[in-house]
Amino acid sequence: MENMFELDLDPVEANFSALTPTTFVKRAALAHPNRTAVIHGDIKRTWQETYQRCLKLASALRKLGVKKGDTVAALLPNIPEMLELHFAVPMLGAVLNAQNTRLDAKTMTYMLNHGKAKVFFTDREYSDRAREALAGCDAKPKVIDVDDPLFDGGELIGDMTFDTLLATGDDDFEWELPGEEWQSIALNYTSGTTGNPKGVVYHHRGAFLSALSNVVGFGLPDGAVYLWTLPMFHCNGWCYPWAVTAVAGTHVCLRQPHPKPIFEALARHGVTHFCAAPIVLNMLINAPEEQKLPFEQQVTAATGGAAPPAATIEAMEEMGIKVVHLYGLTETYGPSVVCDFQDEWHQLNPKEKARKMSRQGIPSLTMSDMMVADPSTLEPVRQDGMAIGEVFLRGNSVMKGYLNNPDETRKAFSGGWFHTGDLGVWHADGYIEIKDRSKDIIISGGENISTLEVESALYNHPSVLEAAVVAAPDEHWGEIPCAFITLKQGTDELSEDDVITHCREHLAGFKVPKKVIFTPALPKTSTGKLQKHVLRMQLAG
Repeated sequence: MENMFELDLDPVEANFSALTPTTFVKRAALAHPNRTAVIHGDIKRTWQETYQRCLKLASALRKLGVKKGDTVAALLPNIPEMLELHFAVPMLGAVLNAQNTRLDAKTMTYMLNHGKAKVFFTDREYSDRAREALAGCDAKPKVIDVDDPLFDGGELIGDMTFDTLLATGDDDFEWELPGEEWQSIALNYTSGTTGNPKGVVYHHRGAFLSALSNVVGFGLPDGAVYLWTLPMFHCNGWCYPWAVTAVAGTHVCLRQPHPKPIFEALARHGVTHFCAAPIVLNMLINAPEEQKLPFEQQVTAATGGAAPPAATIEAMEEMGIKVVHLYGLTETYGPSVVCDFQDEWHQLNPKEKARKMSRQGIPSLTMSDMMVADPSTLEPVRQDGMAIGEVFLRGNSVMKGYLNNPDETRKAFSGGWFHTGDLGVWHADGYIEIKDRSKDIIISGGENISTLEVESALYNHPSVLEAAVVAAPDEHWGEIPCAFITLKQGTDELSEDDVITHCREHLAGFKVPKKVIFTPALPKTSTGKLQKHVLRMQLAG
């Protein structure tokens, strides 16, 4: 017998529409037309003005011939124009490819060709690399310059400026919802260490749900004031261009995430929320005292991209900034696991509380399931906080797949789960804790050593600014842990023996670094992740 609840109750236009984050900007303008939407230096725009600019930009792009399925690439810092592209481009059914501003020209050329960019927005700061990248394009896209008044230098290399393009748009442009929510909205490239990067494709449904999941997971209130310290090119700013707009918040733009302008924004604009890699939090903690301007409001910082040491979380809380720990990948729209704070943790001492908060956590609202399992059999590991396996995810915040790369897509989704490539443990309370990338785990004399655990111990030393631990080849043990350390300015000299003695007090003997190398700086990606492959190559050489 047919289910009566499905009989003659099909979805129709009146009760079903495709989920898309483009609706957020229209609603923000309707609900709060006069509220400040964007701050960039002396520029301040309301939500009504911002929505109008998005409409005009969409209209102008349509006149350039941009249509559904076309790629619009952007090599831009955190400026209002980058925010507007996050709405104007999908209003046309086109796909936004926000590019990493620190990549080399050769990689940019690959992405422009692979994504078949029809239009390319760039900024004077990147004019040299952009020009070089365009020279290698199979079919040169239409180039639009953003002439940002807050940057001096560089050149205008495009066919026209952003403002000139915008002036061609119609104020009354009517955009349409996507025909289906599985329609592509964004193209993001992985920052792989070998070979060409993979093109990760997002859909409207995932972007919509990830944005709202961020609102809940990060506790974004109506009218939040959000500081752009996280690059908008990184997983579309972890979907926060859409999330902050969903609560009609204020986007405070920042071209570079340096401590001085961050503290100035906290004090001047009443910033309530920002996102940043642990390296940025570390910069704030160790900033000169004269830069640490006081602020009265409650500030919450979300961190991810690398596991923050418990010492970093503890130090941020001492500064009056609450930390929310997130975990995710480019393939999962950024944050897909969140370390929800448990009520009982308020009773813990600061160190134990920080240790709990440094775990990656539980699935976000848009992830239907998560497990830590054997990568070969997909058999879940024991939830004892000790058994190591690979982290697997499934849900609405997982990418559509890799552009024009069916083999890698099938591999990533094998067995009905997304394979993260991260190794971790599963605790009894259901929270996961990342122990390493599969390629970073150290196997010494048959024992597995988590480099993150060793790094956490190193960060507990008061003289250590940054630390990275990698495997060094050893004839007897196969591999041994080697620590690369950057010291804080003005601290006392630290010797290799001092470091080893400190680690022996916090780690099992086989986990203690057998070699310590002091360096003025550690190699990092543009998003703040340590480039451990560079350190391994240094040891191999």
